[in-house]
Amino acid sequence: MDDTSRLAPGAERSKRGWWYELLGCAGHGHELVARDASRIRPQDAWLVREHQGLRWHRCLRCDAWLALPPPSTPGREYVPGREEIQLPLRGRALRDRYVLRLIALDRLLHFLVLAVLAAAVLGFAGERSRLRAPFYRVVDALQNSVGGVGGRSAHGLLGELDRAFGARSATLWAIGAVLAAYAVLEGVEAVGLWTGRRWAEYLTFVATSVLLVPEVYELTGTVTAGKVITLVINCAVVAYLLFAKRLFGVRGGGRAQRAEVARDSGWTAVDRVYPGAGLSGESG
Repeated sequence: MDDTSRLAPGAERSKRGWWYELLGCAGHGHELVARDASRIRPQDAWLVREHQGLRWHRCLRCDAWLALPPPSTPGREYVPGREEIQLPLRGRALRDRYVLRLIALDRLLHFLVLAVLAAAVLGFAGERSRLRAPFYRVVDALQNSVGGVGGRSAHGLLGELDRAFGARSATLWAIGAVLAAYAVLEGVEAVGLWTGRRWAEYLTFVATSVLLVPEVYELTGTVTAGKVITLVINCAVVAYLLFAKRLFGVRGGGRAQRAEVARDSGWTAVDRVYPGAGLSGESG
C-alpha cells in the first residue's frame, strides 16, 4: 500500500487540470453516486470512502471528494457497478460542449435578427400599397418643417424606404423569403450545436465557409469594426470545427474524435486521475 492510500479522502494530488470540470460542477452540481448505499466495501474506495464517521463521495466530473453523512434510509445495499453508472463528460469532450454552445448562442442571435428582418420585409411587401400614401405625406411634412424642399429624400433611412416603396413586389417577396430561409438555417444550426450533433458541425462549417466570401468582398469596399469582428469570429468558428472537431477526415476524422472522447470521458480517464484510489480499503 503506498502513501496515497493513507491520506484523507480528497488529499491526493490530481494528475490533470480541472477548469472545465469545475465550471460544469459549478453550474450543474457534482456528479455523486451511491449516496443511498447501505454498505461500503473496500473495492468501492475509488468512488466512496468512509473516514471518521463520514462518507466521502468522489465527483465523477471534477474528481473532488465531498463529505456527507451516511444515509438515514438507504435505498440500496451496495455501491452500483460500473455498468450501472453513466459517466458525465470530462476533458476535451466537455470543453467542446461549451465551445459548441457558445457558437449555438451566436447562431441563435442570428436567427432572431434574421427572423425579425424577414417578418418586417414580408409584412412590408404585403402592406406596401396601403402604406405608400402615408409615408410620402410624412416625408413631405418632415422636409417642409425644417425648411427643406418637398419631395423624396435620396439619402439616409428615408432614402432607403423610398427605394423600398419603388421596388418590385416580387423583389421584396424574394428578399423576405431568402431572409426567412437563412433564419431557419441559423435556427437549425443553433439547435444541432446545442445538443452536440455531428451533422450540425458539418452544416455550420459549410454555411459559415460560404459566407466568408461575401464578408471578405465587403471589406474591399468599406472597413468597419463590425465587419472585421464578424469575419474574425466566423474564421475562428471554421478553424475550430475543421481542426478541433476533425471534420472531413482532418486529424483522423470521426474515428479519432470518438477515441478522444472515450479517452477523456471514459473509465480510463476516471482511473488515471488518482492512481492509488483503488488501493484504499480502510474504513474510518
